[in-house]
Amino acid sequence: MPLIHPSAIVHQSAEIADDVKIGPNAIIGPNVSIGGGSVIEANVYIDENTILGEDNHVFMGSILGTPPQDRKYKAERTYLKIGSHNLIREYVTIHRASGDGESTEIGDNNFLMATVHVGHNAKLGNNIVISNGVGISGHSIVEDNVNFGGMTGVHQFVRVGKYAMIGGMSRITRDVPPFMIVGGNPAEVRGINAIGLRRAGLSQDARVALQTACRLLFKEDLNMRIAIDQIRATVTIYPEVEYLIEFMDKTHEGRMGRQLDRPPGK
Repeated sequence: MPLIHPSAIVHQSAEIADDVKIGPNAIIGPNVSIGGGSVIEANVYIDENTILGEDNHVFMGSILGTPPQDRKYKAERTYLKIGSHNLIREYVTIHRASGDGESTEIGDNNFLMATVHVGHNAKLGNNIVISNGVGISGHSIVEDNVNFGGMTGVHQFVRVGKYAMIGGMSRITRDVPPFMIVGGNPAEVRGINAIGLRRAGLSQDARVALQTACRLLFKEDLNMRIAIDQIRATVTIYPEVEYLIEFMDKTHEGRMGRQLDRPPGK
């Protein structure tokens, strides 16, 4: 049987696993599902149609699944879906989606530090660290194993590639290439995320190939197509290099450096 503080309010339609703990003054709305082993601390508000997997820890004052900040939203049924083993620290806000049947999604094993905001329809993968005060705007995609420095702002429709590392207080208005370190206002590619890739077990040869690809793409002032042609001609195409090339190809097809931000009809 779940351990629910007497001052907490839990809607009768909510599904709460037997070993969940819910703290003082928490509010759990209709059609919420909370998986086993989860802890919901004091003053947390979880709105309707929010689904949490197992072993999530939501710290005090966080607000999950409230309506999107989107003028197009007309109270259609939408969702917030959160995986398992996530740490969601104090005063985090995550909005559910806009668009009938759509969802905002957070994967597994993520660490969202205090006052992080995740906007409607965003999709976050697994093993992501998001430092204090980061804002991720609507419709953004964050791939696995990304690390955000504090107080960074991410524009809507941005895609952040896997194993990227973003410096604190950066302004992210364009896609962040996978495997790279970026930072600044506006953010620029500084080099490959060598330490993160080494920790992830990527071979030295693959890291060197990525470093060469990084130089050709971002440091030589080459046309994107020419840079990619030179990479294919001179660099061993490890899977990570191919992934980087495909990522940049898609970004080049989008608007304002954002592959998810396509002109109407494309």
